[in-house]
Amino acid sequence: MDRRRFLRATSLAGGVLLLPELGTAPARATPGTRLPHADDRLYRTPIADPGAIPRFVNELPRPTRVNLLNGGDRTLVMGPALQDVLGGGPGLRTPVWGFGQAGTARRRGGAGGAPVTWPGPTLVARKHRPVRIRWVNALPFEHMLPVDTTIHWAYSHTDRTIADHGVPTVVHLHGGHTCPEDDGHPDAWYTPAGVTGPRFARTRFHYGNDQEAATLWYHDHTMGLTRLNVYAGLAGFYLLRDDRELALIEQNRLPRGPYELELMIQDRMFHPDGRLAYPDVPASSPLWQGGPSVQHEFFGRVITVNGRAWPYVEVEPRQYRLRLLNASNSRFYRLSVGGGWPFPATWIGADGGFLHKPHRLDGPLVLSPGERADLVVDFRDLRGAVLELGNDAPTPFPKGAPAAPPTDKVLQFRVTRPYDRKVAEPLLPGAFREAPYRVAGSPARTRRLLLLDGRDGFGRPKPRLGTVERGALGWNDPVTEDPRLNTSEVWEVFNATYETHPVHLHLAHFQVLGRAPFTATRDPRTGALSDISVGRTQPPDPGETGPKDTVLAPPGQVTRIKAHFDKCGLYVWHCHILEHEEHEMMRNYRVV
Repeated sequence: MDRRRFLRATSLAGGVLLLPELGTAPARATPGTRLPHADDRLYRTPIADPGAIPRFVNELPRPTRVNLLNGGDRTLVMGPALQDVLGGGPGLRTPVWGFGQAGTARRRGGAGGAPVTWPGPTLVARKHRPVRIRWVNALPFEHMLPVDTTIHWAYSHTDRTIADHGVPTVVHLHGGHTCPEDDGHPDAWYTPAGVTGPRFARTRFHYGNDQEAATLWYHDHTMGLTRLNVYAGLAGFYLLRDDRELALIEQNRLPRGPYELELMIQDRMFHPDGRLAYPDVPASSPLWQGGPSVQHEFFGRVITVNGRAWPYVEVEPRQYRLRLLNASNSRFYRLSVGGGWPFPATWIGADGGFLHKPHRLDGPLVLSPGERADLVVDFRDLRGAVLELGNDAPTPFPKGAPAAPPTDKVLQFRVTRPYDRKVAEPLLPGAFREAPYRVAGSPARTRRLLLLDGRDGFGRPKPRLGTVERGALGWNDPVTEDPRLNTSEVWEVFNATYETHPVHLHLAHFQVLGRAPFTATRDPRTGALSDISVGRTQPPDPGETGPKDTVLAPPGQVTRIKAHFDKCGLYVWHCHILEHEEHEMMRNYRVV
């Protein structure tokens, strides 16, 4: 790495998009037009030049795996660590937050402690083998990133401070089928000093693992701090196995052991000394009084995989299973190798489990924040090849600025490891489920939900959730989604904004039914829609034929999903662009 070039301060930053406020939107709107651009000089202190960081000189880290296949208890600690994120020679260490394992399991086979890392250790569990995890908050009494206290956050309307009471946190198992007390509700936070949020229940969470095999992940979900705590490093994989998947592995129908790789993709920025940088100046806010500000979106220009900037991985000329996760705050990825796949790449699993049949990729793979994809890739005919996994997703997605270096590359595969002939090649099955995933039962109700844009009291962009009939609703407005226990519902999500939003439901896995374009008249005061005209429905993509918990809702379209609600209590649904979620694009829903 050119250390002097890296240390040079620049004005590069994450782009922020300015969108029209509700009151100035046209009465008749056809969402989906091209997005404007905004000033990106959003940092108060110098940041380093991302283009000076060498790509593909550092090996891909592999998260430590914690074997929970027999269930039992574990203690995981959230705390600070120093980590070599940039590599390449300058000797810079980046302060991060992460998860480490403490103590031993009560059941036989437990392991000792492990250091705090970003990402945290990969937890490998098994269906019907319950796991209890005590999440210990050992975070500092100072946040490493700029905290905006003008938005609704954990300490709002109190005299508490991070300096006196510590950083609040709570862990959400994303995609987990959990009771409300173990779900990681954003108001269930707690601090190292023992201060707790209004919905705090406990720090030892019970995961019944009563769902099918899937690529899940755990991450911070604290009210008003999720974007910062996840950015600091509080995230990790949770791989759930079941008898069907274990049988496929045992029968050599899936890659296993060292040939199964989990890949957490995130974007970051850095200060010249190697510290994480996050913008703290609003892009445009005529009423802003100063101090750190929430961003509308964040697009870092340094792409990391498993906590390392632009790594490479050496592989054998054989088949590998890749468990891909987009854990970025706002950035979408459209992944391919040179625009296509010069080797067989087969999509086998969605967020919540296997697809019906393996789907051979013939074009780029789109992953929104929070989504996962389970792939099998075949390097057998590429001995000695060097292949670069690229990204060409616009920011914001899908009509923003085109991807440009250095964000156009993610990871390098080097097919240079000796082929182990003692390991037989797996033969993928023709189908992973008997039929495409379906949510059973006739829908008890169809709800019409709304995604729309607005501005806060300081003039900053503030995307909102709501209903078609009522328009925009805030976090503190009464619950409008109240499905009855053990019923199924169809949710129609109308996106009246200019960009795609990844919509995530806690608790429920859902079936994607399809999408259709729409036009409507929008109330200039409330944002409610009327005179709706819906076009022809398009079926779900092949990669959506498995259970989902996060779905792309494109601009100008209504996205229809069907979900079953089988646990009582209060949960949330929200946009998984973390900056949107933090600035009120999140709502409670209650199963009654």
